[in-house]
Amino acid sequence: MASIMIDYSRLQLTMSTQETVSPDDPSDRWHDVRELPPSAKLVAKVLDYNDGLTQSELADETLLPPRTVRYALNRLEDADVVDSRFSFSDARKRIYSLDI
Repeated sequence: MASIMIDYSRLQLTMSTQETVSPDDPSDRWHDVRELPPSAKLVAKVLDYNDGLTQSELADETLLPPRTVRYALNRLEDADVVDSRFSFSDARKRIYSLDI
């Protein structure tokens, strides 16, 4: 049986704009999100397209359970890539936006 060896340190990521970005490049916009769990990446991408969503709206958009969305938002807040503010229409809710 043949084995395949991949050198991940030299791996380059291709973005949708067809530009090549090194995974360790700090000028990369998504640098702080790359090491987060898939749920956090999905929530970040949804916030990139739809700015200013509540947790329930994020759960609807991502089709993730509310608990997973809360976990993802906590991880994104720890990485300082998400801002939150209180909703003016309902002070019990927070509105999240991407800050990268």
